[in-house]
Amino acid sequence: QVQLVESGGGLVQAGGSLRLSCAASARTLEYYYIGWFRQAPGKEREGVSCISTRNGHTEYGDSVKGRFTISRDNAKKTVSLQMIRLSPEDTAVYYCAAGLSLPGICAVRSPGYDYWGQGTQVTVSS
Repeated sequence: QVQLVESGGGLVQAGGSLRLSCAASARTLEYYYIGWFRQAPGKEREGVSCISTRNGHTEYGDSVKGRFTISRDNAKKTVSLQMIRLSPEDTAVYYCAAGLSLPGICAVRSPGYDYWGQGTQVTVSS
C-alpha cells in the first residue's frame, strides 16, 4: 500500500552531517508510522529512529540519541533523518520502513514494519 525510496546517503568525513530522506507513495502518509534502521556489514540490523503518526512522539536508538533527529512532512509525504557528528561507526546501509499497526506508536525494532525501502549507503571516513 506504500512504496518507500530512500535518498541522501553518501560519503562524509567524521564529524560531518548528512540528511536522509524517505519518500513515500501513499494516499495519506499520516496513517503510517515510520522507522529508520541501519545495517553494517557483518552486523545485525539496528533500529535508529522512528516517528509515530503523532509528530510529537519519536524514539531513538541509544547509539544515535542526541545526534540524529527524525521528522516528517505529511503534506510532502516524506520523512527525514538529520544526522550530525557522524562517526565511522555510523557507516551502514540505512533503510526506512512503514507500518500501520494500531495505535500508531512506533518502536525502534523491526517487528511491526510491513513496508521497507531499498536502502541508501552512508559511509563515514576517519
